[in-house]
Amino acid sequence: MKKTLIMSFVAVTTLCCCSANAKQPATVETEKPAVETSVAISSQSADKVAAPDFTLKDINGKALSLSSLRGKYVVLDFWGSWCIWCIRGIPKMKEYYAKYNGKFEILGIDCNDPEDKWRAAVKEHELPWLHVYNPKESKLLEQYAIEGFPTKVIVDPQGNIYKTVIGEDPAFYALLDELFK
Repeated sequence: MKKTLIMSFVAVTTLCCCSANAKQPATVETEKPAVETSVAISSQSADKVAAPDFTLKDINGKALSLSSLRGKYVVLDFWGSWCIWCIRGIPKMKEYYAKYNGKFEILGIDCNDPEDKWRAAVKEHELPWLHVYNPKESKLLEQYAIEGFPTKVIVDPQGNIYKTVIGEDPAFYALLDELFK
């Protein structure tokens, strides 16, 4: 009983600390959490949902659009340097980025960081994938219904949302293994 109470407290605290206060779109169904840490994996309905296109500035200040990556799987990684679960997930993300080199791209999307802190975090953690800065006035978090961090949205080669994974969860990596074996 005590362990269940503690796990519930940790789960609620995690969600509260990493909440983006965005609304879930009607086209996405939420399944039961994959683990006790309130991680949710969402999948689209039978109809394909196009991933909203966007253009943001990359780490070098150049415009980068999601549509420019069409033709391969893309993982949109909504993260922030302030998010402990985002930072804890970096080693596994690096491992899988190397494991399936060339089979998919990761596009790190900054969330709620000042630009200088975002740049410093990318450099400090030596993140080898693409990165864009998401300014506060952007509506991107709303367009993708981001409710917590990290959130990983897998976009298929045709530009449709394949899966959304909220939180840091081994099921995300199992899904990548399933897709790319």
